[in-house]
Amino acid sequence: MKKTIALLTMILIVKSASSQDITSKKGEPILPEAGDYMIGIELNPFLNYISHGVSPTFNFMNGNNMIIGKYYKDAKTAYRIGFRLGIDNQTTKKQLVDQSATFASVYPNLPFMSDDKMTHNKTNIGLTFGIEKRRGKTRLQGFYGADIMIWTSSLKDSYSYGQTIDPASSIASLQTINAANTSDFGSNSSVTNPSINLAGSASARTISSRTGNGFGIGVRAFIGAEYFILPKISIGGEFGWGIGYMTGGKTTTTIEATGNTGSGNTKDNISQTIKNGGHFVIDTDLNNTSTGSLLAPSGSLRLNLHF
Repeated sequence: MKKTIALLTMILIVKSASSQDITSKKGEPILPEAGDYMIGIELNPFLNYISHGVSPTFNFMNGNNMIIGKYYKDAKTAYRIGFRLGIDNQTTKKQLVDQSATFASVYPNLPFMSDDKMTHNKTNIGLTFGIEKRRGKTRLQGFYGADIMIWTSSLKDSYSYGQTIDPASSIASLQTINAANTSDFGSNSSVTNPSINLAGSASARTISSRTGNGFGIGVRAFIGAEYFILPKISIGGEFGWGIGYMTGGKTTTTIEATGNTGSGNTKDNISQTIKNGGHFVIDTDLNNTSTGSLLAPSGSLRLNLHF
């Protein structure tokens, strides 16, 4: 009898050790299965809340975020995909006292004003695809694999001004570009941005600045681990090493300028195009340096939800 019990015990132990199925007390599978999907939630904001008192958020439309997910071909193989389509359009308006007003306003009327406007347009598009291999027979799962990444981006700033500059104007404040007739948006005027100053006593203000499509591609190897705290719910993180190359496109800036040509004051539109070159990097991607402006899952703590 004792030999029979011992034999049965050994069979159960061997069967338990060799089993790939891990279930909860309710019979729910703990680990992901073939056909499951996964989405990950960044836990770093919650850690910042604990250590710095910064309220946690999903970081929507902030930084270089992507939508990251997985599809499990089987329990040991998953396809990874990441996608970003970011379109950022902003309009900023400012007012200045209209220098061309032919008579002054009288109290309690407000001064006559002119409107200046800046329009900012930025687009970021990114896509990642990878294959992940998994190891482990317990709640602790290790994984490794590789991702390939492509992305593109563009940027355009344009400006319109309510007050027209005329070197022949009888109004001195409208003969050249200055703080009285041009709003300061940060870098659009020679008043606030010396880099667009011209020779001599010329003055200038930006009409438009456009950076053409930049393009990048990268390949990344990764390794990580996760622990399943509940059925199909895990906490994990990963680190990677990658190679990336980006081209910056071209930046074309058009300015409106006033100056003296030697035969009198004139106003002209002047355009300049600069090639931005490229950026090649090989690095660990704890700080996402190998992926440029494309945020890949790396060096971070995440909550993973499988369904």
